[in-house]
Amino acid sequence: MMTKQKFGKGAHKCRRCGRHGPVYQCHGLSLCRRCFREIAPKMGFKKYS
Repeated sequence: MMTKQKFGKGAHKCRRCGRHGPVYQCHGLSLCRRCFREIAPKMGFKKYS
């Protein structure tokens, strides 16, 4: 059976929590916004201002 292919918004899935929607794909992250904000400091990202 063929699965329906998703295009556009929500096509990717967060590899940490499994959410669809705003997922950061840059640098191979594959994390949604919420997960990224939680673990970004551990990964070395800093928030300015």
